Amino acid sequence: MSAEKPATSVSTHVLDTALGRPAGGVAVALAVRGAGGPRGESRAWTRLGGSTTDADGRCEDLPALPADATRVLLRFEVGPYLSGRPGGGPAFFPEVTVDFAVAPGEHHHVPLLLSPYGYSVYRGS
Repeated sequence: MSAEKPATSVSTHVLDTALGRPAGGVAVALAVRGAGGPRGESRAWTRLGGSTTDADGRCEDLPALPADATRVLLRFEVGPYLSGRPGGGPAFFPEVTVDFAVAPGEHHHVPLLLSPYGYSVYRGS
């Protein structure tokens, strides 16, 4: 019987720290790259797809990562959310891009904490 390696996966959610609630309706794009060049350099980014945060601020349907992924890029389109919220105006940060390394077979949860003039990301569990 062969042991299957666990898949490498990514999840995220967005919380509006100024309002104290999840940020629903934020578009999130996911791209990956992997080592594969002749000298071990990373290949170009490949967009896998995306999702939109639900009422709980979560993306439940991000695409699966390919086995050779070594880096992930999450692009959060926060401008429309920030300008449409109570008291919102033009977004200071219309887009948040997070580039991070992934380890094979591990799950990587990367939350975005968002406010009108700042943001923070971290590796969650």
